[in-house]
Amino acid sequence: MRKLLVYLRDYKKESVLAPLFKMLEASFELLVPLVMAQIIDTGIAQRDKGIIFRMGGLMIALGLIGLVCSITAQYFAAKAAVGFSTGLKHALFGHIQKLSFTEMDTIGTSTLITRMTSDVNQVQSGVNLVLRLFLRSPFIVFGAMVMAFTIDVKAALVFVVTIPLLCIVVFGIMLISMPLYKKVQAGLDRILGITRENLTGVRVVRAFNKEETEISRFKEGNESLTRMQMFVGKISALMNPVTYVIINGAVIALIWAGALQVDAGYISQGEVVALVNYMSQILVELIKLANLIITVTKAFACANRIEAVFETQSSLVSPEREGIAGAVLPEREGTAGSESPLQDGRGIIGQGGGNAGSRAAGNGHGHAEDIPVPEVGRAAAVCFEHVGLTYKNAGAESLTDIHFRAERGQTIGIIGGTGSGKSSVVNMIPRFYDATKGRVLVNGVDVRDYPLEELRGKIGMVMQKAVLFKGTIRENLLWGKEDATEEEMWQALEISQSKEFVETKEGKLDAKVAQAGKNLSGGQRQRLTIARALIRKPEILILDDSASALDFATDAKLRKAIREMDGAPTVFIVSQRASSIRYADTILVLDDGEIVGMGNHDQLMESCEIYREIYDSQFKKSS
Repeated sequence: MRKLLVYLRDYKKESVLAPLFKMLEASFELLVPLVMAQIIDTGIAQRDKGIIFRMGGLMIALGLIGLVCSITAQYFAAKAAVGFSTGLKHALFGHIQKLSFTEMDTIGTSTLITRMTSDVNQVQSGVNLVLRLFLRSPFIVFGAMVMAFTIDVKAALVFVVTIPLLCIVVFGIMLISMPLYKKVQAGLDRILGITRENLTGVRVVRAFNKEETEISRFKEGNESLTRMQMFVGKISALMNPVTYVIINGAVIALIWAGALQVDAGYISQGEVVALVNYMSQILVELIKLANLIITVTKAFACANRIEAVFETQSSLVSPEREGIAGAVLPEREGTAGSESPLQDGRGIIGQGGGNAGSRAAGNGHGHAEDIPVPEVGRAAAVCFEHVGLTYKNAGAESLTDIHFRAERGQTIGIIGGTGSGKSSVVNMIPRFYDATKGRVLVNGVDVRDYPLEELRGKIGMVMQKAVLFKGTIRENLLWGKEDATEEEMWQALEISQSKEFVETKEGKLDAKVAQAGKNLSGGQRQRLTIARALIRKPEILILDDSASALDFATDAKLRKAIREMDGAPTVFIVSQRASSIRYADTILVLDDGEIVGMGNHDQLMESCEIYREIYDSQFKKSS
């Protein structure tokens, strides 16, 4: 919590004035019983209406001044707390944006959302209550006892006994209930998890007719939470009756001791009433203090969770380097289709095995034959040098010895079974993940030597899941290039095969897009995300299974349009469809994180069993 208080630095004045005005309010509140004693002892006892009216007016004035002080304190406390949470949310959101995919995967999206919303709000409430009550409540408790001693020492001894007893009861119940409240919070988190899961997966639940099962699961969790809440509620409910028993006992003792003192002529009836009022104030403030401590305890727990996010540093470090910005992709050698793109006159180049430069093939695993190591001195658009990738907390490598190069203007197809590592390969080019072995080079420079903004400025990435943001088609396209002209937008839409359906929309480029693009079909969303990547005219274009919702004809038109683009980008196509990558200059076949085949379609049909199986499973064998 202490580390987060830095976000209160812009609200130092409010943080001082809020408790100050609360102390003023408390001071005026402590004077009220003395005024009441004057009304009883002087005004009522002597039937002096002037005293009654004057003291009554003073009580009203004290009440109004206290009200003004209270409102002022509330204003400053709320301003400081809201400003604190605003700064905290900005900083937390900015920090999350800097985290790499590795940290995002480890922490979890739902956890980060909870930290940004519920936890920050809980800390905000804690700051607000601390500024208002943290000084006021102890001040009232001890101030009331001091005021009681100014009235009569013997009668005030009742306060000396009562206050510790009340503290034991209030804080004892609080200490027992606080861990239980944490369990209740954990149970609430589980219920929220079930709810979130069902709301996001409602279509799946209904598709498999699991409504009753999910209702039963929710009911079970909810009943468990209810039982826990009732148990802790019963314990917390003991506070009021026990404290009232103690207070009423103390009041009886005060009246008894006060009566003896009045009878002896040491104190007046009004002073006894004042002592009873002070006792009531102590009760109210102790209960407030107990609730404050419970709230602050929850705020501390939430603050610790937020601090844990801040303490999580990104594993990706963006270097500050000059001189890379001007680097451009080398001109492609030869023409497309004249030779296999990863050939250098010695055969297919790609995955090497140390100095041997080749791997055995035909052993049933579909490894390509005679794969020599590429020339070292030749700068490629993208080059993987014996790259390995192990995800955080994973037991084994996800990618092993990935070795290939891609020249400018080439189209690289990547195919393989589910979980073979296709997306992992392309995710390493823009540094979503860093290689744990080997190097990934862009323009002959290690991607870890590029500033992230510069590296990703060269790349147009289309993810597996088509994500659009609420707004308009124009606003979504501007994500790719902020200063894009309307002509550039329509050009990108035409290449991505989106122009036809965008022209039919009301408003065209200004047509509304719902959150996550829910008012568009799957194919339309995919084409718009491709247009968003194309509008920046990237040097490297990565299509990560981003045309799965398109029909074969549209998919073919899309690939043809991309090949004919100005600037000849290097294109990576990840796909489950053999037809999508069939005419790629080079096809990488992955199996269990390894390249088991590399070459063009005809070469792989002869040498790679796995590729042949994938192709044959999607196309009828010629008779």
